[in-house]
Amino acid sequence: MAVSIHIKNVMKKYDDNVVIPNLSLDIAKGELFTLLGPSGCGKTTLLRMIAGFNTIEKGTIAFDEKIINDIPVHQRNFGMVFQSYAIFPNMTVYGNIEYGLKNKHLSKEEIKKRVFEIMDTVQITPYKDRYPDKLSGGQQQRVALARAIAVRPQVLLMDEPLSNLDAKLRLEMRNVIRDIQKRVGITTVYVTHDQEEALAISDRIAIMNNGEIYQVEVPEKIYLRPYNTFVANFIGHSHCFQATVTESGEMTVIKLETGLTVILKNVKPLAVGEVVLVYVRPEEFVLCDESQGMPGIIKSRQFLGKFINYFVDFGTKNLTEVSVNTNSANMIFSPGEKIWMRVDSERVNLFAKDSETTLMEGVQSHV
Repeated sequence: MAVSIHIKNVMKKYDDNVVIPNLSLDIAKGELFTLLGPSGCGKTTLLRMIAGFNTIEKGTIAFDEKIINDIPVHQRNFGMVFQSYAIFPNMTVYGNIEYGLKNKHLSKEEIKKRVFEIMDTVQITPYKDRYPDKLSGGQQQRVALARAIAVRPQVLLMDEPLSNLDAKLRLEMRNVIRDIQKRVGITTVYVTHDQEEALAISDRIAIMNNGEIYQVEVPEKIYLRPYNTFVANFIGHSHCFQATVTESGEMTVIKLETGLTVILKNVKPLAVGEVVLVYVRPEEFVLCDESQGMPGIIKSRQFLGKFINYFVDFGTKNLTEVSVNTNSANMIFSPGEKIWMRVDSERVNLFAKDSETTLMEGVQSHV
C-alpha cells in the first residue's frame, strides 16, 4: 500500500560540511514527486536519507505517521532504481525479478504469479529467459523497474534512472515510468537534473539548490510562475530586463530599460520609481509593428523546424533569445534585419531586485 512521506527539519552534514541545513517536505500518497536541481544541490543526499543509506543529524522522516529514522535499511519497505540499473548479470530477466520475492519467503506459485504480472506490466515478458548482456539499455531499465516494484514496496525511489540512455530511449522510458507508476499507484520520489524530464513526468516538483527547497509546485506553475530568479533561470530559459515602476494599483505599469511600456495585472503593491526585474522567456516575445514594440537587430538565427530562434540586440548588455513558431510567422528574418517586438504581459514574471523573489500575486514557495 502506498504511503505519504513527511520530512521535517532534517539536517545532513559530512564532518563540518552541512549539505542539507534544515529541510521540510510533504509528499502525498501515490504521488510521483521529483527532486530537481543542479549537481551538488542535495537531491540525491535527500533520497538516500529516505532510503536509510545516509544518516540524519537532525529532524525526522516518516512514512505516514511512522518515523523511520532508526529503522534499518533492510526493514524499510521501499524499492530503488539506480542510474546504473544494478541488475544481476548472471541471472535472467525472470531470475532478477524473482530474487527479491524469494527473500520474502513466498510460495513458488505466488512468486511465479507476481513475476509474470510485473513482466506484463512493464512489457518484458518476451525477454524472460534473456541475460542482461542480451538486452538493450531500455530493456535493462525496465527489468530494474520491475524488480523494484515486484516486492510491492510502499515507496519507490529513483535516482537519475534515465541518465545512461540515449535521447530517444529517454523519451520512451519517461513515458513508460509515468504510465507504470500511475497503474501501480506507488508513492515515487524521482531524482533528476533534467528539467524537461521533470516537467514531463511529475505530479509535483521540488526545485533544490544548496540543500534548500526553493519551490514546490505542479510542473506548469513551476514553469509559468517561478518563485524566484533561480527557479526562473533553472527551468527553461529566460531573459532578464530591468524596469522601473511608473504606475501601481489595480494595474501595474512598468517601463523596460529598452523603453517598452508594459501593463501588468496581479502584481503586489509597488512604489512608483521602484526598480524591478522582468523575466521573459523566448516564446513570450510577440512580433508586432513599430507602433507597439521595441526595436531590435537580428544578430543570428537557428532554424529548429517548429520554431525559429533569433538572437536579437535590443540595446541591452546581452543578446536576447526570441522563439517564433514557424506556423505563425509570416516570414523568416535574416541577420542584420530590424524587427519590433512586444512581450506577452500575461505571461512575463516580475521579481524584486533585492530579494530576487516573485512580485506576482498568489505565487508561493511551498504548497
